[in-house]
Amino acid sequence: MSESDAAAPVRTTARKPPATIYDVAKLTGVSPSTVSRALNKPGRLKEATERRIRDAAEQLGYRINPMARALPTGKTGTLALLVSDITNPVYFDVVRGAERVATANGLTLVFAESQESPELELATAQRLQTSVDGLFLVASRLTDEQIAELASVKPLIVANRLVEGVTAVVPDPRPGISAALDQLHQFGHRRIAYLSGPDASWMNGVRWRTLFTYAVERGMSIVEIASAAPTREGGAESLPRVLAADVTAVFAYNDLLALGLLRAARKQEVEVPAQLSIVGFDDIFGADLPTPALSTIKSPLRELGEAAAHRLLIEIDEGDEEHSPSLPTRFVSRESVADLR
Repeated sequence: MSESDAAAPVRTTARKPPATIYDVAKLTGVSPSTVSRALNKPGRLKEATERRIRDAAEQLGYRINPMARALPTGKTGTLALLVSDITNPVYFDVVRGAERVATANGLTLVFAESQESPELELATAQRLQTSVDGLFLVASRLTDEQIAELASVKPLIVANRLVEGVTAVVPDPRPGISAALDQLHQFGHRRIAYLSGPDASWMNGVRWRTLFTYAVERGMSIVEIASAAPTREGGAESLPRVLAADVTAVFAYNDLLALGLLRAARKQEVEVPAQLSIVGFDDIFGADLPTPALSTIKSPLRELGEAAAHRLLIEIDEGDEEHSPSLPTRFVSRESVADLR
């Protein structure tokens, strides 16, 4: 065999055509409409008939075509989840929670990202809306007006964001922040900083305002320090400004910033936590792996994904309005906060 022959793709077996509803009907001896009712609207036929049709469909490898199903029902059986940054581990559990609800309801969840670009997010959301039943925006960078416009087209829910007139699921940052500040205050910290996230992030503003209010209540001074990006690189690049602020502890907008700051501090031989205590947000996978392990404010991410997907299904079915579940954060104390007493 020549080198060119080896490089050429070879198809070893012919693909068989996908089974159709007519194949299932022929195998079971019922009409195609009966097969459709059994597979799309279970409970309308005798149990034995439904089971026979489902067994035949499984035997033939028949799969329901969501586009065909959408013709009579107007629904595709598909949900879309759109996040701001696919590389951020904070979204792993959110996606898993939403996927769990979608699967339990026989639906497909598609996933997309906006790369922290409001323009790309809007274009992607508008494109997805043409082929899904509902849209789930996580940490959206769109304006309130843009989100409201999208919600007027098809069912939509937002997470980590509040928009008037749009259903939202938002974790409560107050319990976790309060507990973290209590520990810092008890350990003798009086000068702290907040390493902020993107200006377009609604949650960034909530975390800063909550930290500011609670710190002042405890007699602590607090300053806000801008970061270039909500990433490890952004955290590392922020170290000189954090040190110049002359604080004993810093809260980072998210764990990625905190981990980047921690790594840069080690390289510059700044001892953490002896010289600088660091607290993150979200408790992403890997937050407990560095030395010292990162103290952080844990968000109930999987529960958020499940609650949002469940609420989106209610919106799609035009069900009765439900109160959003309580999703409190909590402080996870590890090794990155020093006792200065």
